[in-house]
Amino acid sequence: MDWKDRITIDPKIQHGKPVIRGTRTPITCILGGLAGGMSFAELQRAYEVTEDDIRAAIAFAQDLVEQEQYHAMPA
Repeated sequence: MDWKDRITIDPKIQHGKPVIRGTRTPITCILGGLAGGMSFAELQRAYEVTEDDIRAAIAFAQDLVEQEQYHAMPA
């Protein structure tokens, strides 16, 4: 699955933040819910998204992390 099929970025929706396509649900809400311990089922009920939408949000975050460069902080 390509996350680009399920996530959109439009300056007219949520100030250009990435959202689940066809909704106003920001990816940050999905990822924050997962980080906070919500299950897929809980997220599906809370935000009216699908399991594939949740997996797309995770894939989106993975792509962002892979693009970043990290540098050790001096001790």
